[in-house]
Amino acid sequence: MTPAARLSTAIDILDQILSGQPAGLTLTNWGRQNRYAGSRDRAAIRDIVFDCLRSLRSLSAQGGAQSGRAIILAYALREGLDMDGVFTGEKYDPDPLTQAEREMLAADVPMADPVKFNYPDFLDELLKQSLGTDFEAVMEALLVRAPVDLRVNRAKGDLAAAQAILSAEDIATVPVDGVPTALRVTQNQRRVGQSKAYRDGLVELQDASSQAAALFARAAPGMRVLDYCAGGGGKALALYDAIGGDGGVIAHDIATVRMSDLPTRAARAGARITVASPKHKELVAGAFDLVFVDAPCSGSGSWRRTPDAKWRFQASDLESLLSVQSDILDRAARYVRPGGTLCYATCSFLQSENLDQVSAFLERNGSFSLQDHRLFTPLGVGDGFFATRLIFEN
Repeated sequence: MTPAARLSTAIDILDQILSGQPAGLTLTNWGRQNRYAGSRDRAAIRDIVFDCLRSLRSLSAQGGAQSGRAIILAYALREGLDMDGVFTGEKYDPDPLTQAEREMLAADVPMADPVKFNYPDFLDELLKQSLGTDFEAVMEALLVRAPVDLRVNRAKGDLAAAQAILSAEDIATVPVDGVPTALRVTQNQRRVGQSKAYRDGLVELQDASSQAAALFARAAPGMRVLDYCAGGGGKALALYDAIGGDGGVIAHDIATVRMSDLPTRAARAGARITVASPKHKELVAGAFDLVFVDAPCSGSGSWRRTPDAKWRFQASDLESLLSVQSDILDRAARYVRPGGTLCYATCSFLQSENLDQVSAFLERNGSFSLQDHRLFTPLGVGDGFFATRLIFEN
């Protein structure tokens, strides 16, 4: 496909997404229905669509409408493309620009912060209060593609060994400052999933901030650990790595289907992780040295990875999440032994989901005390992530 044909396809896909179709599913379906498109074409189109979704409001404002064509017009202008050379109307190229479109693209369009930095209006004050002086820099960082990070499985090798094995397949990496388990892929990111290091369980795909949050929990050899909201199991694997196999990790999730891939991932990593049964018989009150809670949240810290999610997020969703988080914290706290740690985490910047939620929990549960907390942002090691350690002092 030519670059112009890719833009035409992106226009059609964006129109489907704007009509309410999930971005990932729309892209997958297009790939299946258009087998002529090679892997490079599919990857390029996906990158264009996701770049546009990250900046949906500002591109729509510059293009003059929230439509696939208006967004791609503004995107092409932003990227410095030859507009008349791309929008020709020939073969598979997008139609030529109209005079009205030229005038719109040339206009100086005033943009309020939610438009300029691309987030829903109702989050304006919440984001500014939560991020303080870092607000603009963080929001700008969310408009670019996220890096590809790997966690090195220390049971199978160290960073140097992983780098060497990946390098042999032309996958270049660099260590991530402050996260001793992390490598950032700087070349041939899309080859990681087929690499020997990945197949042999030496590396796992995991954002550096997510790794840092797991390390922040201070899991240690001999501990019994419960990953209470395990999802796909990335943090359960990281916590198992931290205890060095000396102890035990149980993975639990209210929706057990989310953990369906965990046994395969654990086997590849050589990790003995127990997946809790639907009746949760493996969960015993007061039995765990560390309970890790990666709670459902707004996902604002990972918007650059799932940009369509921020446009579906509404004020009512936040209210519901705050109630769910509160309930999860109270439930998870039952499993912490005296002297043990409850680590509450979200991939959110919002103080209402983070410190405010923790403060409310401490008011309800006087036996716990706050030991430490940290907010990770894209200005540091990776995605936005909040983590706190709460000690059960009974």
